Amino acid sequence: AELNSSGAQIPEPSAFSASGHRRDGDCARTRGGAPMAEAARKQRSPAAPRPVRCIVKLGGAAITNKGKLESIDEESLRSACAQLRQAMSESDGTAPEKVRGMDWSRRPGDPADPVVDAEGFAGMAGLGLDSNFVVVHGAGSFGHFQASRSGVHKGGLHSTLVKAGFVATRISVTSLNQEIVRALAREGIPSVGMSPFACGWSTQRRDVSKLE
Repeated sequence: AELNSSGAQIPEPSAFSASGHRRDGDCARTRGGAPMAEAARKQRSPAAPRPVRCIVKLGGAAITNKGKLESIDEESLRSACAQLRQAMSESDGTAPEKVRGMDWSRRPGDPADPVVDAEGFAGMAGLGLDSNFVVVHGAGSFGHFQASRSGVHKGGLHSTLVKAGFVATRISVTSLNQEIVRALAREGIPSVGMSPFACGWSTQRRDVSKLE
């Protein structure tokens, strides 16, 4: 469950174009005889759906301090987000890129309001990133304590304890998700949190017990 060390690997650059489509050779042609480049250009049109290029998991043990309740390993998270940006970059890497952060919220303890580079964003033709990435993450030192103390993993929302633990666990894991989204945004990666909680399924003793 770690970036670059748990089996969630980023595809080799030589196998994919910047848009996430495979490159099988300059002379490759489609079934109808049109060059692959023309087909790829059509696929990149705004109306055409683009396949997900890569799914990366940030393991909870890699981005949090598991021995300390609800503690994020800031340096590891920052490094993981920087590596993701490098993997997503469409530049040739010959010139350093200017990172324009997207976290425009004020954090507790910040001495000043956040810097918003509105003019810089307005003047950009694009972000220069292949954003067809899905990032998932583990909970690490978040959520497990609350779930364990209340028995949420066993199911049974009819129990007052489980119901309270469900709320507490949800608060904990969503706070971690928010920090991960903010860390990605600070690296200039357009990110929003999407929780499986809203998908209409529930589990009991680690098995799916209800699906809507």
